[in-house]
Amino acid sequence: MLLKYLRLYRAFFKASFVADLEYRANFITRIFTDIFWYLAQIITFETLYRHMDKIGDWSLPQTRVFLGVLFVVDAIYMIVFHDNLDQISERVRKGELDLLLAKPVNSQFMLSTQRVSTALFGNLMIGMSWLIYSLSQIPTLPLLNYFWFLALIPAGLVAIYSVRFGFCTMSLLFTRAENIQYMWFQIYKLGMRPDSIYFPWVRFLLVTVLPVGFVASIPSRALMEPANHALFLWVILWSCILLYLSHRWWNWCLKHYSSASS
Repeated sequence: MLLKYLRLYRAFFKASFVADLEYRANFITRIFTDIFWYLAQIITFETLYRHMDKIGDWSLPQTRVFLGVLFVVDAIYMIVFHDNLDQISERVRKGELDLLLAKPVNSQFMLSTQRVSTALFGNLMIGMSWLIYSLSQIPTLPLLNYFWFLALIPAGLVAIYSVRFGFCTMSLLFTRAENIQYMWFQIYKLGMRPDSIYFPWVRFLLVTVLPVGFVASIPSRALMEPANHALFLWVILWSCILLYLSHRWWNWCLKHYSSASS
């Protein structure tokens, strides 16, 4: 079963890459657009650290690692999921979802992964380069830290995908759900800052109900701080639960979905 989905995703990748190359100017422009976003984040924190030694409990080298993790995770999320989830509401309105539901493949998988943003692989390389540079500026880390880091990256991606998918599938109930999506983007922005800057109750929300802290803050802590095994296991467990709940929520929404042709 897994091999079947891997082959299908490879076909999606090839089709997306060919489609992206048809518009080479847009392909290149999209890379440079995100580079400016990366520069804006870096300049913001570099400027802040000119006036203080720490933000929360993180120094400048640690915050640079945080930004590297953020760039890498966000790039992967954008490559695999973002464009697909962004189009769900439009597909519902145009009736394209009805055709997808008729295909003999898991509909959630098709809806979430059919389009691959191949132009953003350049962004991923830039993010990884910044992460490697930032890690070179701090003392050597234990191997256990890297183990947890590599485990928490996919867990964080699964959690963010699951929550965003839950927001997007509300389009099946309300047809137009743009304002709900706007609310998601505001929540997601909370994960683009180190969790140490927030009040304790906000930090609690960022690792429970609204797990945007999984994007970069928790993986960064896994790299730079002594291992908090209970927290890291919670992240992995909660990510799996959220994925399961997203699938149940999708099936429930389908039962209450009125197709565009009805």
